[in-house]
Order: sequence, then structure tokens, then C-alpha cells
Amino acid sequence: MRSTIDETAKAIKTLDKDLKRISLLEQATAFTSRPLVAPGVALLFMVMAGLAAATLMGATAGTWVVVLAAVVGAYMALNIGANDVANNMGPAVGAEAVTLGGALVIAAVFETAGALLAGGDVVSTVSRGIVSPESVAEPQIFVWAMMAALLSGALWINLATWLGAPVSTTHSIVGGVMGAGIAAAGFAAVNWPVMGAIAASWVISPVLGGLIAALFLAVINNRIIERDDKIAAARTWVPVMIGIMGGVFATYMAMKGLKKLVHLSLSDSVLIGLAIAIPLVFLMRPIIRRQSEGLENRSKSLKVLFSIPLVLSAALLSFAHGANDVANAVGPLAAIVHAVQDGASGDRVEIPYWVMVVGAVGLSFGLVLFGPKLIKVVGSEITRLNAMRAWCVALSAAVVVIFASWLGLPVSSTHIAIGGIFGVGFYREWYHEKILKENRDMSALPVEERTRRKVVRRSHLMTIMMAWVITVPATAALSAALFYAATLLAGLR
Repeated sequence: MRSTIDETAKAIKTLDKDLKRISLLEQATAFTSRPLVAPGVALLFMVMAGLAAATLMGATAGTWVVVLAAVVGAYMALNIGANDVANNMGPAVGAEAVTLGGALVIAAVFETAGALLAGGDVVSTVSRGIVSPESVAEPQIFVWAMMAALLSGALWINLATWLGAPVSTTHSIVGGVMGAGIAAAGFAAVNWPVMGAIAASWVISPVLGGLIAALFLAVINNRIIERDDKIAAARTWVPVMIGIMGGVFATYMAMKGLKKLVHLSLSDSVLIGLAIAIPLVFLMRPIIRRQSEGLENRSKSLKVLFSIPLVLSAALLSFAHGANDVANAVGPLAAIVHAVQDGASGDRVEIPYWVMVVGAVGLSFGLVLFGPKLIKVVGSEITRLNAMRAWCVALSAAVVVIFASWLGLPVSSTHIAIGGIFGVGFYREWYHEKILKENRDMSALPVEERTRRKVVRRSHLMTIMMAWVITVPATAALSAALFYAATLLAGLR
């Protein structure tokens, strides 16, 4: 009897060891497979996009080309979602106005809504005049040029996301189109004055974004933070600032986000902005008064008053981004579909609804699957943001886009937002040293330690600036190489 009990106990002990080994194996499998979940879902989405294209196109000549273009377009949309959307939600997350999970949900909903409800229905097939349509009028050459441009832009954005560098998706696709156009028809095919304006925007847009964001922060410091009674000052000025925000975003949405539904001039858009801004100021006064009751008279308490406006501004920026930048993913795809179906490159084409769905869903999937890395970089790793600083960044992005649209300058929302973040960071450095007279002499410290203690992290500044400078040349060179390889394999050379 005793031996039977011992054998049973020994068997149970052995079973426990085996179960523990199995449990450890399951944990190890889950740990190693977790990084593969996001690429797996992304690959499944790309396959589904290809199957949808095959189903909708049917057994027609050139269907396989459209299927390939749909897969590449889905890949581009995923990368735009992963990289570009961080500019809108990063400041709100960095300021702790919303959690990372909440930011992903808000951005996914508003990006999709913007793309489907207000996405541009007509797109220039050669990226708004970068390359002359007649120079690549032969349909087969045009199709492979657009394919190369789309793939090169997607590959570059993927690399930038992996490196943690927010780049312009607009400039990526522009560079791709330029490179493919040069490979197809020579340097004369490129509209060089337009490319010169785009190159100028590399400097103009981030500098403007930084200056305007710093200006808004200076106003907040002067009118609220430096006052003896900060809460009383906030009750006076925060409603005015929220009114300005509402008016600016109303103007922004009228000009950029809702152009599919209605076309408005700049003056009409500004009048709409004023009609929103003035009543909003009076509406927000009692709300801000109630929110400020019981708050301590210190700067940290003010973030409560800016948190909700910041989240709303991020959501509106996501909507407008979905409405405008979805064309970077689906514009070339729509051009390819048009060329295959009609046998002509065309100067302007309609975007089929299924193509818009691919772009919209791809933006959201890319954001949720791969966006957190860039959101963290933008929100907290360049400089420390609170709700007030992040609000200044969001508002400066909208103001600069409106100003640039009025001047006809091709600017990047990515460059503006990142410029705004650097602007508030450098303003803080200047403010602490020149106004508060804080002793920040770090000359005795090693170079690495001095760099680490700066308000703005210089390593990110250099990485991002270099990524911006080489975006167009890199995507152009890659696109030209891909175009040459594709036409060689297709027997067109």
C-alpha cells in the first residue's frame, strides 16, 4: 500500500514537471510569436485587398496588374497609417491627455471617416503635375511608373517608421513619381518649378510650424502662467484660446477636410471659422469656470482645462488627414485601374469606392498595428509635452496648413507638426535661460551629459532632419530602379 502511494506521488510530481515544461514552452512560443502578429495581420490585409481587386475586376485583360497594384496600395496605406498619423495623436499622448489605446481608437475612427466621407474624389494621376502626363502617355509605361512610385514610397516610409523617423508621405510619393517619370521619359518630363517649391517647403513649413507653436506658448506663458492668480487668468483666456482653436479648425476643415462635399474659397472658409469661433468663446466661459473650481493656483492644474480641447483637435486633424493623405496611397492605384480599364493614362481620374476603402482601412490598420512606436517618439522622445504645449503644436499645424494653402505652397503636415514640437522645445530652453535666469551652465559636464540634459533631444533632431532631406532623392532613386526592373521583366525594354 505504501509503495502504491509513493508511486502515485512520484507520478504526480513527474506530471507537474511535464506540465510546467509545457507551460514554459507555451509562454516562450507566445513571446516569440507576438512580434509576428502585426506583420501577419498586415499581410492578410494586403492579400484581402488583392482578392477584392480580382473579384471586382473579373476576368479581364490586365486584372493581374490591378491585383498587384491593390496589394502595393494596401502596403502603402499601412505605412502611411504607421508613420503619418503619429503627428496628430503623438502630442496628445505625450501630454497624457489620452492613453495610447484611446489615441489609437480615436485616430482609427476619424482617419477612416475622413477618408471615406471627405476623401478627394478626383486626383491628378501624376501627383499634381510633378510629371507631364503626355510624357508617359503609353498605358503600359504609365502603369509601371505608377507601380514603381507607389512601391518606392511605401518601402521608404516603412524604413523610416522602423528607424523611428516621422517623414512626409506626400514627399515620399512625389519623389517616387519624379524618379519613375525621369526613368520613363527623361529629366525634361519633370516640372522642376513645382519640385523647387516642394524643396523650399522642407524649410518653410517646419520653421513656420515651430515659430507659430512657440508664439502660442509665449502667449499662454504671458497671459496665464506668469500671472499671480493663474486660475482667474485661465478663466479669461482659455475660452478665447478654445474659440481660436474652433475657428481655425472650422476654417481648416472647410478648406481641406470637406472639399469633396463642398468647395469653398478662402474668404468663405474664414467667415465660417469666425462664425464658429465667436459663439464658442461665450459658450466655453461657464464650462471653463466650472472646470476650474477647486483647482490649485499652479501651472500643473491648468492641464485639466486644455486636455479636452487637445483631444478634439487631434481627432479633427486625424479626420482632415484621412480626407487628404489617403490620396497618397490610392491616387496611383486609381490611376493604374483607370489606365488598365480605359487604356489611357489620363490627366485626372475618378477613384473607385473600393479603392478608397482599401486606403481608409489600410490607414487604420497601419496605425493600430505599427503606429505606437512613432506616437511615442513624437509625443515624448523629442521634448517633454504637457497639454498646453501639445495644444500649441496642434493649433500651429492647422494655422500653417491654412496659410500655405492660401499661398499655394505644397507643405507637409508631418513637417509642420514636428517643427511645432521642436519650436515649443527650443522656446522652453530660451525661456528658462533668458527669462527665468536659471543657471543652466553645463560647460563642466561631458558632451554626452550636456546633450542628455537639453530640453530638446538633439539626436532626434538630426535623425529627422536627415530623413526629411533625403526623402525625395531616396524615393526617386528607388522608384527609378524599380521602374527599370519592372519594365525589363515585363519585356518593355
